[in-house]
Amino acid sequence: MNLFQNAKFFTTVNHLKDLPDTPAEIAFVGRSNAGKSSAINTLCNHVRLAYVSKTPGRTQHINFFELSDGNFMVDLPGYGYAEVPEAVRRHWVQLLGNYLQTRKELIGLVLIMDCRHPLKPLDMQMLDFFETTGRPVHILLSKADKLSKNDQIKTLSSVKKALKPFMECQEVSVQLFSSLKKQGIEEVNETVAEWFARLPKPQNEETQTEEE
Repeated sequence: MNLFQNAKFFTTVNHLKDLPDTPAEIAFVGRSNAGKSSAINTLCNHVRLAYVSKTPGRTQHINFFELSDGNFMVDLPGYGYAEVPEAVRRHWVQLLGNYLQTRKELIGLVLIMDCRHPLKPLDMQMLDFFETTGRPVHILLSKADKLSKNDQIKTLSSVKKALKPFMECQEVSVQLFSSLKKQGIEEVNETVAEWFARLPKPQNEETQTEEE
């Protein structure tokens, strides 16, 4: 089952106090112009579920989408670039940081990197920052269609090698992804589904299973 297939917009928030109650959620984050919104739209098979702008850094709030299983997907503001006043930029940084560090419902992070420019300093800072939570990270090397098959393989290998120190103390996985070619959709879905499958079953569901 594709968890993302029937995703529906739920709400958007600009302050932590307005975060909704959810059973569990996974979040998408990445540098501005890394292809985050396009990746979300491709995974959900929806042309405009997440807003795609020609100007990098236009996801300005935390956007929540309900998945087919009742859990949630969260689209976080891009980092690294945006044509906004400095005060707004500082607010984004604080909002993003506080959400990632304190959100109990967050069970894993999908980090988008342009496969042509992976592991930029801000990406490494994000990995360092999120490592303290002990939660898994799945990296999408987006825009894979921009590379030849041979270069895709080389890039994937070099990124995995560079991430070995993180993999020793945190659950980190990496894959190639292309919104244009719809490459890697199944792998993302399987990874996220496995995260959700680790959640404790509701007590009433466990009781029903025992009775059966």
